[in-house]
Amino acid sequence: MDLQSFNILSSLYNASMGLPQNSADLALAGALKDKAVHEALEKKGLIDAGTGEITPAGVAVLEPFRVDNAVILAAGPATRFVPLSLEQPKGLYEVKGEKLIERQIQQLIEAGISDITVVLGYKKEKFEFLAEKYGVKFIFNPEYNMKNNIESLYRAREALKNTYVCVCDSYYPQNPFNQYEFRSFYTGYSTSEQQEEMYASIAPDRRITDIREGLPGGMLLMGHAFWTRDFSSAFTALAEENHETGRYDDLFWEWLVRDNLDRLPPFYFKEYRPGSIFEFDYFEQLRQFDTDYVGHAHSEILRNIKLVFRCEEEDIIDFRKINEGLTNTSFIFRIDGVDYIYRHPGDGTESIINRRNEKMSLIKAKEFGIDPTYIYMEVNEGWKISKFVSSFREPDYHSFEDSRRILEVLRHLHSIPVKVDYGMKPWEDALAMEKLLKEKEPHCFDAYERLKSQIGDLYRRTLDDGVEKCFCHGDTYKPNWMLKEDGQVILIDWEYAGFSDPGIDVGYYIVDAMYDFPEAERFIREYLQAAYTEEKAFHFMAYTAIIAYYWFVWAMYRESCGANMKGALENWRFMAEKYAKVLAL
Repeated sequence: MDLQSFNILSSLYNASMGLPQNSADLALAGALKDKAVHEALEKKGLIDAGTGEITPAGVAVLEPFRVDNAVILAAGPATRFVPLSLEQPKGLYEVKGEKLIERQIQQLIEAGISDITVVLGYKKEKFEFLAEKYGVKFIFNPEYNMKNNIESLYRAREALKNTYVCVCDSYYPQNPFNQYEFRSFYTGYSTSEQQEEMYASIAPDRRITDIREGLPGGMLLMGHAFWTRDFSSAFTALAEENHETGRYDDLFWEWLVRDNLDRLPPFYFKEYRPGSIFEFDYFEQLRQFDTDYVGHAHSEILRNIKLVFRCEEEDIIDFRKINEGLTNTSFIFRIDGVDYIYRHPGDGTESIINRRNEKMSLIKAKEFGIDPTYIYMEVNEGWKISKFVSSFREPDYHSFEDSRRILEVLRHLHSIPVKVDYGMKPWEDALAMEKLLKEKEPHCFDAYERLKSQIGDLYRRTLDDGVEKCFCHGDTYKPNWMLKEDGQVILIDWEYAGFSDPGIDVGYYIVDAMYDFPEAERFIREYLQAAYTEEKAFHFMAYTAIIAYYWFVWAMYRESCGANMKGALENWRFMAEKYAKVLAL
């Protein structure tokens, strides 16, 4: 059977069953006008010549093409969709009165597809109602924050058969699904616009020959895909290979297909009319599509901004995601032509950061001219608003001139006559976080007992050695420094600030720079200047190991909360072991 014959029979079957007809499918629309193919099907007894309806023989011909199920990918955090994505997963946004994923599930069920699996990750608990309401099944992807959706499909590989592969944020004005599909395809439409999306190059028979991103027009890939059993089997083999190599871990599944088109069964482009498939990557796109989001997006974050600036929601525009920090997530927004930053606290940080203390530190830092960016902070929920500084650079760890500028600010900070009743205690704080970790995994520290013992010995050797506590920042790695062309140096992010040992501030800069001992010695000597002694130098070297150990334990805790620490965890462990080993001699 050819595609035109299939489309006619499938359409007639849908009509006989009262199932949706999708007039946006251009191939289907063309087939329905082909009288010659229709007459040929009548001669074969697949269509009743009198009534024009599909016959039982016609239904039997369709049966090998039956869709088994659907897999909906809903694990990702949708980081481009700030601020809404910080509060709920993208699939649960309401568009024109319906939650995106619910509308898609309802359309699948309406088309006769009741076997539906949803792959979850980010805020998975918010989707739980779907199981009782629609009978869907769940697969959890625990690496949703570390790998791209290739991992979600790997986790769902046993469900891949004759399968619709969907994304939870697609919106279809008309139902695009059917009980039967002829061949593997990816939907989309032709456009002359350039978008940050994927485009397909196709052969005359509509077979996809290449996939590229961000082209100035062409066949835009948008919406769902359908995979036959053969395609699913071949893709699963590739996904299993990737699970061993990790080559595509940071990429969308489409790139694995693109690079292996010669190893996969034919994959076709199924063209729809423009305006029949929508996906929303940015909040502004959603505002344009659904005007209800202009005045009231049901967002606590937008409400917070609105109250601070005494403006309307529609005045808050131009949302831009900042690369995620190690502790929190932040984004830029604009009001009346001025850019600001909203800081959203990371999951689990409430157990290790006192936001009331942070606010006090921010007020002090602004008062003494070290951080003039602070505007407002809410201590119960942990969110913060700051001025956005557009023109600056981070310090270069290999520039000693930059080190001098940094250390001048640290000496000023450490001389401020401020004494507060809170502050980092890296050794004691690391022990407290270790306890939290062991509640989740009792043996997670077994491999680090020797390192822990060395760090404990170093800490005890620094006690009562004459180095006085002072007001400290606590998190002095280079992303928290802004070096401006006018000579101003700004130190931001005061979550870990307080009355602490100055070795924390000096040592952590050394740790993040991964200085060797001569570089660290030079840095410490510049900080101490005339106050330099071998005893004080040892103190700051010891705190380099101590603070590296603290951040190593902190990273383990953050990963236990679902954060992706990438290489930072190993770097901190390496520096803790390196300095502890030498100083312990």
